[in-house]
Amino acid sequence: MSDVLRPQAAVGTAAWKGLVIQPAVIVLILAAFVIWLKLGNLSATERATLNPGDLLAYTGQHLALTFVSSAIVLAGAIPLGVLLTRRPFVKVSGVILALANFGQAAPAIGLVVLLAFWLGFSFWSAVVALVVYAALPVLRNTMVGIQGVDERLVESARGMGMSSFSVLMRVELPLAVPVMLSGIRTALVLIVGSATLATFIGAGGLGLLITTGVNLFLPRVLVSGALLVALLALLIDWLGRVVEHYARPKGLR
Repeated sequence: MSDVLRPQAAVGTAAWKGLVIQPAVIVLILAAFVIWLKLGNLSATERATLNPGDLLAYTGQHLALTFVSSAIVLAGAIPLGVLLTRRPFVKVSGVILALANFGQAAPAIGLVVLLAFWLGFSFWSAVVALVVYAALPVLRNTMVGIQGVDERLVESARGMGMSSFSVLMRVELPLAVPVMLSGIRTALVLIVGSATLATFIGAGGLGLLITTGVNLFLPRVLVSGALLVALLALLIDWLGRVVEHYARPKGLR
């Protein structure tokens, strides 16, 4: 019995180490960045651009873009993915996936600017572009996760008298959770990175530091913006990993 339990314990320990190490690294890098801001030999322009108040404002704008876009993607792509696995709608799944593929295949900056000319240069134009760009991983993984459930389990559940809705909620979705969460994590990281482009249409975010660094030839400002976006993406990815760990069915942990 101990030989059987030992590999499972090792896997659990490795998972927890990963969940603890990543935020620790993020905190250490962020602390080093704050110390550099206070003690570094920065020019007056760099200090004005990287002042704490503006950094917090840009981060807040970036988080707002990320969370609003993510909420819309999850609220739309997951139910749609489930719907496209049901028999009456399987025939149109190829068309829907092709449209979602087009949204991600298009260059992100082109998508943002085109939608801005159509919808106006605003926060919501950026949100629409991010939703279109990040919907595919969630939609595709939802479909793949449900379609990957063993048909014998589904038939057994139906043989026990469960309704189609009960089979979906109690058998198919719980078993599809790991694949679905993988797609959600991918989409969240895509949104965080792509949200830097919102600055081109006046929607704010940390991308403003990057464009300011390029336009004024301030490499430190540019690198600071890129570093903060990377740390934010790592933080969102870590939160996704925590949710994935707890939402995964107990037998699959």
